[in-house]
Formats: sequence, structure tokens, C-alpha cells
Amino acid sequence: MKVHTKHIILKTEDLSIGYRSKKNDHVISKHINITLGKGELIGLVGGNGIGKSTMLRTLTNTQMALSGHVFINDKDVSTYDALALAQVLSIVFTEKLTSKNLSVFELVALGRQPYTNWIGTLSEIDLQKVNHALELTNITSLKHKKCFELSDGQLQKVMISRALAQDTDLIILDEPTTHLDMYHKAYTLKLLKKLAKETGKTILFSSHEIDLAIQLCDNMIVMMPEHVVSDSPCNLIQQGVFSTLFPDDLIQFDAETGSFRVNK
Repeated sequence: MKVHTKHIILKTEDLSIGYRSKKNDHVISKHINITLGKGELIGLVGGNGIGKSTMLRTLTNTQMALSGHVFINDKDVSTYDALALAQVLSIVFTEKLTSKNLSVFELVALGRQPYTNWIGTLSEIDLQKVNHALELTNITSLKHKKCFELSDGQLQKVMISRALAQDTDLIILDEPTTHLDMYHKAYTLKLLKKLAKETGKTILFSSHEIDLAIQLCDNMIVMMPEHVVSDSPCNLIQQGVFSTLFPDDLIQFDAETGSFRVNK
């Protein structure tokens, strides 16, 4: 019988994350061993201040690991140069956009920078990638609009399109639903689910929307004070992971519905 093995895009080996100073190391979490498979949508969740952004910065090599290793496509992330890393990993962080005077097309086209020549001239292939990214997120009709004219939800789709135009195996987003209402939170995460399946790209996002992540993710990474666990949402529910995520004096996790409820 043929055994199908998961194509691993990212994995960590005994990773420790945190901050290093001259006097000592401040460890946020250690012994982190996770794997992200091709075409999966993975949600990174945990309480406020638990270290989700630090985890993402370490995975993307924008912050050094305290110890251990991060591999993308079986290569240690620390050994990539900037250009090579930009061809396998695209990042959507939460900082405010400073280039809102650009048109939607121009902003999405910035995703092609790892492939263009030194003056940034777009080839026919580059143009095809940009237009396809706009089609995938259903914003082709907005391509000539200036970014300052867009709503928060539209702008988030533009940022996702830029990451798609970059055409990497792995896309990482830091809290992509921040500032969005409930409808657009669900819309954005459902779009990411659709994109992972249609493009085969691995998409990892951090979020406070745990209920939505449970419903939509193939796998989840849950950060807790003592350790980090990673598994399918169903397995995490069966293991009681979400029930221990927050103090139960105010909210409790209902394993039957897969959601949190407020104690009355």
C-alpha cells in the first residue's frame, strides 16, 4: 500500500524564542517543534502578550532565535540571503501602510520586487502574476483605485494580493483581521482557506479569532505559558487544550460547539 507523506514547507527543531540582552536571555517559549504542510491553513493563537508576534518574527528570521532551528523547504532560515528568502516567504505584518498614494495595481506589483531587474521593470510574467493575484482575491475592479480610497477590508485583500503576487511557498500574516468587523473577519479567514486550497501555498496567520480559526484551519498552533502545541482543531478540542487557554472565571470553552461562551 502506498503511504502518502505530508510535504513539509516549514518546521522547527527545539526552537526557543525570546529576547537577548547583554546580561541574560528572556525566554518566551522553548522546545517548540512544529511542522507546516503544503496547502494548509494554520492559525497561531494564544492569549494577549503570550508571544505570537515574537514567534512570527522568529519564524521569518526578522528576529533571531535564542536556540534551535527554523527550516523552510529543508533549509535553515538563517542561511538564506534576503533575496532568496523573499522568493520562498512572503509576509503581511500589521504596521500601517506608508504608501497609500499608490494605486492597488502598483502596491500589488511591489510583490514582484524579488524577481524584477534593478529598475523594477515588470516583465510579461510579472504582469500575469499581479493580475492573477488580483483575480484570486476578487479585487480586479479596484486595480486603478488609490489605496487611501479603500476600506480596511479592501486594503487587507490588497495586502494579501501582494503576498500572492510574490509567489512564495509560504505566506505569513500577523493578525490579518485587526480593525475588521465580524463579517470581514470571517470573510478574510475564509478567503485565506480558499487560497491555501486553490494555490497549494502554506498560509500561517496569527489571530485572536479563536472560534473562527477552529472552524476554518487545517491545523492550529496554540501558545500557552508553559509550552506550545500544534495539531488539528478536532484533536486539540479532544485534548482539552482550549479549555485551559484562559481562566474560567469569565469564559469557558464548549467542546460540543467548538466555541467560547461567557459565564452568566
